[in-house]
Amino acid sequence: FTNKAASEMRQRVQKLLGNPPASLSPVVSTFHSFCVRLLRRDGKSLAELRPGFTPSFTIYDDDDQMALLRSIYRHLGITDESVQYRAALSWISGQKGKKESPQDSYAAATDQRTSRLAAIYDRYESGLRQSNALDFDDLLHETVRLLTHNADLRAQLNRRHEFLMIDEYQDTNHSQYELMRLLSSERGNVCVVGDEDQSIYGWRGADIRNILDFERDYPGAAVIRLEQNYRSTKNILEAASAVVANNIERKGKWLWTESGAGAKIGLYQANDGENEALFIADSIDRLLREDSKRRIAVLYRTNSQSRQIEEALRRYGRKYTVVGGLSFYQRA
Repeated sequence: FTNKAASEMRQRVQKLLGNPPASLSPVVSTFHSFCVRLLRRDGKSLAELRPGFTPSFTIYDDDDQMALLRSIYRHLGITDESVQYRAALSWISGQKGKKESPQDSYAAATDQRTSRLAAIYDRYESGLRQSNALDFDDLLHETVRLLTHNADLRAQLNRRHEFLMIDEYQDTNHSQYELMRLLSSERGNVCVVGDEDQSIYGWRGADIRNILDFERDYPGAAVIRLEQNYRSTKNILEAASAVVANNIERKGKWLWTESGAGAKIGLYQANDGENEALFIADSIDRLLREDSKRRIAVLYRTNSQSRQIEEALRRYGRKYTVVGGLSFYQRA
């Protein structure tokens, strides 16, 4: 979730409740925002685990992380060609997600590259601590450490938050799972909403076991399957269900709808990106010749794909608008 989405949800909840005073309003936030507020307000005792920490810590964003890495690379005599900055940050994030310290990483290193990454990780952590800074992974990880360490604070938060609801639960990682367990350790009043078939963020640390093992962790939980679909036609649902049925790790469901069968799904396998773009442009041209008032959308996975699609549309003389980004020909 983004902060913007959480803010919109908060406004809707407050409206439904008749705009109660702030002291009586439910807390609606992203995991990271919740952790920031908690560490600022109640994080003083974290200094016992993280020497030098104070609640006035700085949060390092992408630019701050890159600046720190550049100085580390200069000091270690490493170039971006040998270990790319983004690759190093992704590796460090993965280690933090597994609760592996720089020392653990050194001990587990089996080749020169991993040893080099462990050295970068070690200096990266030192740099953060010297600046009293946390990165986004630390916000979760250090909050979990704080609540595990501080029993009084944990009990206080359990009393304050009687019920927990977590949306998009299939995208939670291990630190978020631990935080949920700590916040619900007294009452166990947890409601999670998620779909294991939509778990696509494993590369970013999401752990599908969180949702697959929920009933094991909360034996008294009731499971409600929301299988009726209101958006798609039967042909689309049956095709999607047939594809995802091949997944091994899933609870299993079959979506249904009261909508009609709808148009059949077309499939075209292009030889390359240029051929794909020309097929798209040709199809659009044909549809608009049949009915010039039609509105047509092209969805693509990455922004880099827009150039070939735009070139093909220009070749056919078709005007277009790039939504949510710049047209390739508007970029510097």
